[in-house]
Amino acid sequence: MNAVYVHIPFCKHICSYCDFPKVLHINSFVDEYLDALQNEILNTYDGEIIKTLYVGGGTPSCLTKKERVKLFRILENFNKSPDCEYTFECNPGDIDDSFLDDIVDGGVNRLSIGVQSFDKDNLKFLDREIEYDDLENKLTLIRNRGIDNINLDLMYALPNEKLNTLKKDVSLLLKLKPAHISTYSLIIEKHTKVNNDKTEYIDEDLDRKMYDYICNKLAKSGYVHYEVSNFALPGCESKHNLNYWNNDEYYGFGLGAAGFKAGVRYSNTKNIDEYIKGNYRSEELLLSLKDQTDNELMLGLRKLAGVDVNVYYDKYGTNIQDDYPIKQMMEEGYLIYKSGYVFINPKYIYTMNEILIHLIWLKMI
Repeated sequence: MNAVYVHIPFCKHICSYCDFPKVLHINSFVDEYLDALQNEILNTYDGEIIKTLYVGGGTPSCLTKKERVKLFRILENFNKSPDCEYTFECNPGDIDDSFLDDIVDGGVNRLSIGVQSFDKDNLKFLDREIEYDDLENKLTLIRNRGIDNINLDLMYALPNEKLNTLKKDVSLLLKLKPAHISTYSLIIEKHTKVNNDKTEYIDEDLDRKMYDYICNKLAKSGYVHYEVSNFALPGCESKHNLNYWNNDEYYGFGLGAAGFKAGVRYSNTKNIDEYIKGNYRSEELLLSLKDQTDNELMLGLRKLAGVDVNVYYDKYGTNIQDDYPIKQMMEEGYLIYKSGYVFINPKYIYTMNEILIHLIWLKMI
């Protein structure tokens, strides 16, 4: 067990597209929540050395200074390795000297910043505000504090968005020289404003052109496309997310958080009143061997490097080629086997979900 995710659900306002567990930031509520979070950690964490700690939300950066100090005191309960990747999510508007003082003192060495877009129409649709010049100045402040490992999020395929709009967003993003870029096409989730507004997806051909442009432009700019939606400068791949995609175990703490430990996948309640009362878990599922190998394949093939067949054998005692129709999928051109790895043919990476469904379907017949 090397990884920990901690969920801070509080936000100053609710973005139109967000489906993560979240509540508006109310100071009295935060104290109770942090007390419950501490109790969950103390009653669950077994003291393992942690190599990656990720604080997400919600918007963790919206906490007041007093609340941040309390949070970092709670997070000291984790036995972090000297080279632990310690990520903190934040909004650009929350970044100031006081915030940076606290995260540096707390040991944070990686920031993930929700940019999403610089285009005014896109930002209006997303219910977000950001100015390029302000973000550029904030990144200078961050780097002056010794934090160079910075991820920037980019959303695309938004309603009425044109390819040229995306090109401008990508160009501006690259000027900021982040170590890591996460890209997401719009997904219309239930219980969000965009769903309630009956928002429709853009044309699939345009979505594909946008994805291809992102992949090609970032590759030419020196970024490694290491997962279907993620790009990094060499050596700056997210260790935390790789833990998920490698199907390794991890702790999840906080409202709505999920974890995977000792073959059990669990989810926490999304009801903050129940969470504060100490009723943390909403679901626990002991995975069968088939469940675990399915997850190994479905998650591992998200990585462009694919699944290490030797690691698969060490974990499960079986050969991946015997468990799944790998050979047939190779003959059809969808999968490639090379140097001990099975991976999706790069020209089909955009249709990855369909390929994974096809792979599992072939196994069943």
